[in-house]
Amino acid sequence: MTGRTAIILAGAALALPAAAQAAELNLICAADVVICERLTEEFGKTHPDISVNMVRMSSGEAYAKIRAESRNPQTDIWWGGTGDPHLQAAADELTTPYESPMQAELHDWALSQARVSGNRTIGVYSGVLGWGYNTEHFAAKGLKEPLCWADLLDPALKGEIQIADPNSSGTAYTALATLVQLMGEDEAFAYLKQLHANVAQYTKSGSAPVKAAARGEAGLGIVFMHDAVTQQVEGFPIKPVAPCEGTGYEIGSMSLIEGSANPDEAKIFYDWVLGAEVQSLMPEAGSYQIASNKAAKPSEHAIDPSAVKLIDYDFAEYGSAERRKHLLARWDAEIGGAASE
Repeated sequence: MTGRTAIILAGAALALPAAAQAAELNLICAADVVICERLTEEFGKTHPDISVNMVRMSSGEAYAKIRAESRNPQTDIWWGGTGDPHLQAAADELTTPYESPMQAELHDWALSQARVSGNRTIGVYSGVLGWGYNTEHFAAKGLKEPLCWADLLDPALKGEIQIADPNSSGTAYTALATLVQLMGEDEAFAYLKQLHANVAQYTKSGSAPVKAAARGEAGLGIVFMHDAVTQQVEGFPIKPVAPCEGTGYEIGSMSLIEGSANPDEAKIFYDWVLGAEVQSLMPEAGSYQIASNKAAKPSEHAIDPSAVKLIDYDFAEYGSAERRKHLLARWDAEIGGAASE
């Protein structure tokens, strides 16, 4: 064997392990960790040849991470979380267009995200904004049942309310945008300043407030109602409420990341998770959102949106970078600043 032949063979041998490596998928999941883990587990069963690296974070954190890594993406696909930051990522061209063959099976509200974003994002579930309160806690303290946004300003609720920070939480940003659309911007911020007197904590995660209420650490958490339902189904004394004046809703979305390292694997996951069979499994993981696939089996515990007074939420405007940045900057100046004092 010549020296040249030996070098070539050695190089080939070194290349073999790399070629034999399993395909990878880097997933950001912006939903409850139990749901994220269930999705990862089920995908692993059906696609054992693809190794999934899943990171759970809130919607705002996911957007910030993807933006920070735009020159060298470390993420292939972003699943879940409110649609507003997904739409902002689409406007910033941080995500890539894709038309899934599964689109024909989806509700129109899910497809509306694709239409608005030029197919850079799509709806995977929907959820109604409201709150959950601890009935035993309220009864023990003689507190009145809060049925309307106005009721949350009751001085008796001082220190009883938790809501997330809209900079990190898509849930809280939806609440902010909902109040602006419901009341007008100046009126909404006046309301939030009054509400601040009753807020014990601005959490990082959108679902954390109602979990705190379930444990008796707070009286009430402003959340998407399906998060309140989850606590109720688990046996906690939580009652979900849809505010009487009207409320907004989310279209939880999914996006492929522009310039990702594993685009083919990402598309496999994208198509798979839009299937009715996969979406029908979600209630088993404590997910009671409304599924985007029309054939998915709904949970008996899911909130019926037709029984709720919904506003005509403007996803295009409140998902735009300019509007979102303006509202978050004003919240930081007028509400978040007071929270840090």
